[in-house]
Amino acid sequence: MIGEIVSFSLVSLSAVFVVVDPFACVPFFLAMTSEDSPEKRRQMARRASAAAFVILAFFALVGAVLFRALGISLAAFRVAGGVLLLIMSIDMLRTNPSPARITEGEVEAGAIKEDIAIVPLAMPLLAGPGSIATVVVLMARARSHELWRVVPILAAILATSVASYYVLASASKVDRVLGRTGMNILSRVAGLLLAAIAIQFMMDGLADAFPALSSTS
Repeated sequence: MIGEIVSFSLVSLSAVFVVVDPFACVPFFLAMTSEDSPEKRRQMARRASAAAFVILAFFALVGAVLFRALGISLAAFRVAGGVLLLIMSIDMLRTNPSPARITEGEVEAGAIKEDIAIVPLAMPLLAGPGSIATVVVLMARARSHELWRVVPILAAILATSVASYYVLASASKVDRVLGRTGMNILSRVAGLLLAAIAIQFMMDGLADAFPALSSTS
């Protein structure tokens, strides 16, 4: 039992952290806060991370209910989420900023805003469509098995939000230490992991929609 809890906790944490990818947010954060003091950057990082936690936890807990109310099956959402994550992963492997995460127009708009903590930093940079899709699918999988699996997912969201704060609060140091090469390496590694998660989501969705595909008979 303990081994199963540890295993699922690691899977949840890796999935949520990879798709949120706070390191990928560093260049955008620095570009949008170039005129701000270190203290103001830390304040925005704190508020953005807290808002991202609230957004992701909300969708994790009630997302499946909302989609059912709209007539969207979990299988369809898994496939759609997998496609979205696959698109993002390809951009990450090519070390290109993904429009699915944030567009150039949103970055430019953020650069002239007084406060970017909620939009666009918390959403869509940290808690974007890909992150929301990931936590909804993970939570749906947890509820279809043992309910204790809900706790590791919420813990993974909390841990990722805390890590996001520390990464963004020290964005200048992170950028200086890793540099362009280090960022690109992290982007490619995260992209590879995200591609695997995306394929798994699509396989699970297709298996739910077409049970015959997963039949061994």
